[in-house]
Amino acid sequence: MIEPIMVQEELAGETVEAFDAGEVIIEHIANSPEPLIHLPEVLPFDISISKHVLMLWIVAATVFFLVTLTVRRYLKQPRMVPSGFANVIEAMVVWARDSIVEPNVGRQWVRTWTPWLLTFFVFIVGANAIGMIPIFEVVGLFNHYVLHGGEDAFLTHLGHGGATATANYNVTAGLATVTFFAIIAAGTLAHGFVQHWKNLVPGGLGIVIQIVLIPIEIMSMFVRPFALTMRLAANMTGGHIAILAVLSMVFIFAENSGAALPGIAVGALVSLPLAVGISALEIIVVLVQAYVFTLLSAVFIGMAIEVHH
Repeated sequence: MIEPIMVQEELAGETVEAFDAGEVIIEHIANSPEPLIHLPEVLPFDISISKHVLMLWIVAATVFFLVTLTVRRYLKQPRMVPSGFANVIEAMVVWARDSIVEPNVGRQWVRTWTPWLLTFFVFIVGANAIGMIPIFEVVGLFNHYVLHGGEDAFLTHLGHGGATATANYNVTAGLATVTFFAIIAAGTLAHGFVQHWKNLVPGGLGIVIQIVLIPIEIMSMFVRPFALTMRLAANMTGGHIAILAVLSMVFIFAENSGAALPGIAVGALVSLPLAVGISALEIIVVLVQAYVFTLLSAVFIGMAIEVHH
């Protein structure tokens, strides 16, 4: 739901409010401008709860309770045949194990890395998908028309900021950092700590080649999580920017023409169909980007386990 943000302009001695599409877009993709819950700083770190942090908690809690309740109910069944949502979970586990983890890390390590990679996939899907559900817009409408909350109300602040946590580069950088240390852990478990670092450079090469390769390989260690960070955040941000941009055309045409009818016509004929099409594409992106992030994490872990030069 777009709430037009207006800027003040001086025109012929009068104050005129103009629609600013850039501020509208930034408002709906950025984190909340102010923390929702203020907490004291720990050393130099501000641990106050922002909107995206709250959303990550919601996703984590939802995934935890759904999976836990489903698995417990499944274990209490007299016959060990999954049904309903348990059947969906089993299919997802088998698919992730056979299609993502085992082909990349090998059969020996499949049980070690399947739980972590599957958790990554489900969590990222949830964090991506929550941005497609107008939860905070509905809460904002309820707060405005039913509770009549003021500008300082908690639910009012909750409506500000982006709705997709994985569009925040800090969030994707955190996920990529976990992958970075998982790669080191995988190589250490498979070859030992010292041998893992020796495997960065092929053996039998001259000292000059090794001196050249060592900084390149160390740089590649940091390029991998950086690529994961940028790919996920950019894809989740791009879709929302496109939707907001085409919807902003309604207000731009209405403002430039000085009448509401041109804006309504552009909205009905252009903006709304485009927004629906982009939203449908975003549903695919939600799944594809979670799959790509998980698959690349499995590939990088497999490269640390199965060293080939």
